[in-house]
Formats: sequence, C-alpha cells, structure tokens
Amino acid sequence: MNINILLPYKEKFTKDKASSVSITVSNNLKYSKFKKNISVYGQSVEKPLFVKHFIGIKKPWNLLKSKNLHNALKMCQKINNDNKPSIIEIHNRPYLIEYVKTKLRSSHCLTLFLHNDPLEMRGSKSVKERLDLLSNLDKVYCVSKYIKKRFLEGISHESKKVVVLYNGVTRNIKKPPKKKKQVIFVGRIVPEKGVHLFKDAIKEIYEFSKKWEFVIIGSPKLGINKLDNFSKKIKTDFEKLGPRAKMIGFVNSTKINKIMQQSSIIVIPSIWSEPFGLVAAEAMSNGVAIISSNVGGLPEIIGKNGILIDNINSKKISNFLMDLITNEKLLENYKKKSWNNFNLNSKNISSVLDRHRKSLFLKN
Repeated sequence: MNINILLPYKEKFTKDKASSVSITVSNNLKYSKFKKNISVYGQSVEKPLFVKHFIGIKKPWNLLKSKNLHNALKMCQKINNDNKPSIIEIHNRPYLIEYVKTKLRSSHCLTLFLHNDPLEMRGSKSVKERLDLLSNLDKVYCVSKYIKKRFLEGISHESKKVVVLYNGVTRNIKKPPKKKKQVIFVGRIVPEKGVHLFKDAIKEIYEFSKKWEFVIIGSPKLGINKLDNFSKKIKTDFEKLGPRAKMIGFVNSTKINKIMQQSSIIVIPSIWSEPFGLVAAEAMSNGVAIISSNVGGLPEIIGKNGILIDNINSKKISNFLMDLITNEKLLENYKKKSWNNFNLNSKNISSVLDRHRKSLFLKN
C-alpha cells in the first residue's frame, strides 16, 4: 500500500524555506519504515527535500483557480492512474477532504493532520463540518492535546479517530553543547508572536547584563527577508539598545539549530495560542533554558522543564530573565532540564505514526 502526502500549497518543501509542516513531514519521512512507498505532493520547487519522493506540481494556468484544489486534483489523478490502495495524508486543509473523496475512483484511507486551530480553519469551523470530517476520515492527527480538544469542541462523543501526534524534532548532537551568554527570540516578526514583548524586556535589562548578547531571529514571512512597518520598527528599536542587540532575519532550520546550540536562554512570548510550539521542542533538543507564555500547546511541550508565564508581559519576562542571568546555578538547572527531558525525537514520533499507518493498512 502506498502513502500519499499532500502539503498545503504555501509550503515550500526545500531545506532553505521549509516551515513547520514541511519540517515535520520531512522528519517523519526520514525515519519511516514505509519510506519507499511514500510520495509527497506540493508546489514545484527547486532542490526539494527527498527529491526521489517529492512530486512537484506547477501552478494552474488559470490564475483564479485555487492552488490547493489544483494540487489535490493532480494528486488524485496520479493515485487513480496508479490504481493501488493507499493512505492519503492531507496536512492542514480540512476543506480539501470532501473534494479529494469525490475525485478518487476507488476507496482509500483518508487522513487529516491538523497543525492549527480547527475552529479557525475553512472546512472545520462548525460542529457540523467537524462531524462531517469524522464521517469521511479514517484518522485525524492533532499536533497537541490542545488542538484535539479544540477539534472535539461541541462534539459529545470522544472519537477514537482523533489522536494526538506531536511533531518530531531531530536532535543532531549527542551531548549538551557549550553555551555562550546569549538570549534569543526565534519566530515570525508579527505581534501575535510577542516579539515586541521580548524587545521591551531586553530594554529593561540591557544595561544590567553587559556580558550578554541578545538576538532576534526571524522575519514577517517565513523564507522571505523582507520587512514590513512593524518588523522595521522592532529592528530599529531593538538595535538602538546597543551592539549586543541584533536582529538577523530569517535563517533556515539548520542554522537555527546551530544558534540554539550556542544560546543559553530562549524566550517564547507568544500572545496567541500556539497549536504546538516547534521552537520550544527544538530548544529542548539543544539544551536551551526556556521562558515561555503558558498558552496553547506550549505547556504540553515544555512541562516543568522551563518557566511558563500566565498573562505574559514584558515586565514578567525581564524579571525571569534577570533571575536566570544573575543566578548561574538556576540557569544551569533549566538548561539541564531542557536537555534531559527532551522526548519528541523524530525517530520515535515517526515510529508512532507508522503504527497508526499499519493499523489502517490492516483495517482496510
């Protein structure tokens, strides 16, 4: 049986521009025991990850046509031509489920991966839409308990079809790395990520922490280092603090991991409810002490291994930063907690996904 994975059109399945969905799919593919039977469908890109498994789809000639529907149709045509039973894994586009089902000539296992709040996504906002999804799907994978709870909101029965599958992260080092006195923010430079809170917190402690460096890593849009008015102001205000405060823009996941390996502290000041918190998992894999807002899926990932802040603001961040910066023993304790209790290894998560796939194989 084949496994066909459909990415959202906006995803770029390349090393330099991969965002969370592409990174997760790539990590799962790397370790899957079904790897030789997996095909990943997405927008055509140069130098795709796993080139032997990737099927790039060119834009539709009709510019008014939905690119996600176009890619879904192309995948269905390929599956129909192959005429083999398969598992179809659709990522983060609930509204495509019914469309895909109508375009397939024979029965296949149909599954959906939810990386964002289903109550804010087309095709899963209402209870009726989510009940329809349950009737059409063989499995719904949620990246956190928080997302599972959101999906089942208003649904009276606990469906066995809905399961939690955390995103996996690859740990590339075998022992805790040597750190320097560096505090970082990693994420899109947008208000909901709380980057302005990070900037204001650093302003409060900058003169009291002369041996420390502070870095903002990110841009408004993933993979594009073009600043809008909000991010320009963040950069200007942040770098005005002095030469130890820098904003370096978007970098790929490989470089982010190298920066994390050197960094002592990361601040994740999200205002919105993060569905999962890939940055938190990556930070733990690199032994970074974490200060984070206590929202969405973040507390599931961090647990007691970092500092979680209710109703986060810049003053609370600066207070906790000063605690860590001025107390070496406390800082080392949080770095060790982060390193020792990292359990979202990609190999293990891929194995869990493969077990679900196998159960669907046997069921069908």
